[in-house]
Amino acid sequence: MNRIRAFALRNWKETLRDPLSYIFCLGFPLVMLGIMTVVNQSIPANAGLTIFRIDRLSAGVAVFGHSFIMLFAALSVANDRAGAFLVRMYTTPMKPSEFICGYILPLWLMAMAQAAPIWAASLAIGAATGVSLPIGGLLLAWATLIPSAMLFIGIGVLFGTLFSEKAAPGMCSILISLGSFLGAIWFDAESTGGVLLTVSKALPFFHCTKSARSAVALALSFEDYGRPLLMVIGWMALILALAVLAFRRRMRADLA
Repeated sequence: MNRIRAFALRNWKETLRDPLSYIFCLGFPLVMLGIMTVVNQSIPANAGLTIFRIDRLSAGVAVFGHSFIMLFAALSVANDRAGAFLVRMYTTPMKPSEFICGYILPLWLMAMAQAAPIWAASLAIGAATGVSLPIGGLLLAWATLIPSAMLFIGIGVLFGTLFSEKAAPGMCSILISLGSFLGAIWFDAESTGGVLLTVSKALPFFHCTKSARSAVALALSFEDYGRPLLMVIGWMALILALAVLAFRRRMRADLA
């Protein structure tokens, strides 16, 4: 535990020293929240489009913010590999799972902190636009976002392990676009239906968004909340296991 804490503290300090972490992980989600709120105000009331209404938008933006945490996870691991820092760390008694925990913990804390300004801004927007957001729903959504954050961070660690410091950001950019589209953040996939909905349901991003939105609305049926949350937890466990296996293999290859 002491080894994990020391390694996590080092990664936490590295993240805080990077000004881009504040811009992308804290600032950009708030910018998107403001832009999409303006878009929502421009949509005629008789259109019946509610995807950008703040009670639905807030959870989607919170999930979207996790994709940038994923990017920083990938960069952190890939840069440590490129700088031979990890090769030196391999000589310590740390195990692959401890390395993974050391990378995940500080970024998970950032992901949880990221939700605070999003919820605060959402409450302010809701008050200004006459849309009520239940405090209990926001708190439940905050807890619901825990496996979502772990999932995205796990993907970032996996990409950082498998790809170089030049390729990893590109792979994350593809997944950011794919996740925001197939995650039904900016459109209502369930109303669209068809092949697009089938593909969306086959991937974890849709379930991250659906479970968080259901939590905000306190729609806690198994179909709306329970099933999507279980899907996210299942995907999270799979991705973290793959990240540990990939890191172990990379560690053995570097030491060979």
